[in-house]
Amino acid sequence: MLLYLHIPFCHRICPYCSFYKHTPGTTPIGQFVDALVAEADFRLTETPRTLYLGGGTPSMLSPGHLTRLFTALHEKFDFSKLAEVTLEANPATFDAAKARLFHDLGVTRVSLGIQSFAPHVLEILGREHSVAEASESIRILRAAGIPSINIDLMFSIPGQSRDDWEKTLAHTISLEPDHVSAYNLTYEEDTAFFESLRRGEMRENEDHDAEFFHLADELLTSAGFDHYETSNYAKPGHHSTHNQGYWRGEDYLGLGPSAVSTLEGVRWKNVPDTARYVAQVHAIGHALTESETLDAEARRLERIALGLRTKEGIPLALLSPESRTRAAHLADENLARIEGNRLILIHHGRALVDPIAAELV
Repeated sequence: MLLYLHIPFCHRICPYCSFYKHTPGTTPIGQFVDALVAEADFRLTETPRTLYLGGGTPSMLSPGHLTRLFTALHEKFDFSKLAEVTLEANPATFDAAKARLFHDLGVTRVSLGIQSFAPHVLEILGREHSVAEASESIRILRAAGIPSINIDLMFSIPGQSRDDWEKTLAHTISLEPDHVSAYNLTYEEDTAFFESLRRGEMRENEDHDAEFFHLADELLTSAGFDHYETSNYAKPGHHSTHNQGYWRGEDYLGLGPSAVSTLEGVRWKNVPDTARYVAQVHAIGHALTESETLDAEARRLERIALGLRTKEGIPLALLSPESRTRAAHLADENLARIEGNRLILIHHGRALVDPIAAELV
């Protein structure tokens, strides 16, 4: 079982982000942390395999709040039995002392939401850090002894040229991170970017998406990174154990407002409102707002969609006879290969994973 904690607080709301988040407001962060601990007491019945703190911006929690949360988690289970402890962070939210605290609390992996090393692109994205701060944050984490450092990047951003993206990738490689996540910008509902797209102020361009995707693949794999999932690249020994669990269909427990869980074929979601989350947890121990039972067909479709994103691909047994015929055509078109009993996307097929998955399900 994987354990995910959702920390919804951000200093600034980025115009592209659709995750549940907000600036600190009427709900004191201390009350939120207490509720998160209480929900963990209610929900946790076993030691998880991994722990992941996402958001939002977990790194903006104060040292006191982080210590309170991690102390409670240490009391619940033995961190030495965890394969990985990941904390999402923004460069502007920690210094050397706080980075050492991350290490002392048991964090083994920090995922930095940098997105770009081009100043004008950072401005478009509404990021609050500078290029210099982003670069320095990696050196700070290294000095603090964090074993694995990931850099999150985005491409196909409005105003981002091919040269911008190439320079961002080159600078990323020069900083020697252990892992890079390179995401194609998607226009999600309930974001400022989506509204701009709807008004015609921004436009999607599939040709640019493919060009930027292949440039990342070329430069990062040449630098020794394993392109092991559509958007993820790792140096040897630094693959994301937590995310691999999601892609393989493992059970996971999500705590915090809006967090989703899937355990033993049942999926549920917590209330996406921090004040209501705190009140409900204190009242009844949990914050469940909706749930469903996943049948075998739903789980099969998810395994296809997620598995095709990985370099291991999917078992052909997941496909219908008609879809196996289509898989053979994909191999003929050099978009995939059939290796034993598995279908694995290759070359341009990796950039077309979503439409290919739609065809096969």
